[in-house]
Amino acid sequence: MIDETVTAAAVCITAAIFSTLLKQYCREHALFCVLGACAAVGIAAAAYLTPIVSQMQELFAKTSLPAAYLEILWKALGICYITGIAGDLCQDCGESALAKTVELWGRLSLVLLSLPLLETLLRIVTEVLS
Repeated sequence: MIDETVTAAAVCITAAIFSTLLKQYCREHALFCVLGACAAVGIAAAAYLTPIVSQMQELFAKTSLPAAYLEILWKALGICYITGIAGDLCQDCGESALAKTVELWGRLSLVLLSLPLLETLLRIVTEVLS
């Protein structure tokens, strides 16, 4: 695990150095360099999701919680990572308004995604108080 982490860090640092050098000549190429590194590390990180997903499913199976809650958890995690990376890339390109817009979209998506959980929570609280 340590070796893979060092490799991912090395890829990101190398891409950052290349990106900094490329920005002097062509900002678009610098962006593609960063996107490539993000994609490579992201794909490698996805390989680690399989055991994590399996363990989370086993833990959820031991509880009485519906499987839909785990699905909501994974979607929320995906929304957070996607909007965070997209916002950072927009910020790196000097487009702070776009970065804030994508972050706003992510936050609103999380609120929409959590509505079924909120409804269940309110129903439980109402039943307990009644």
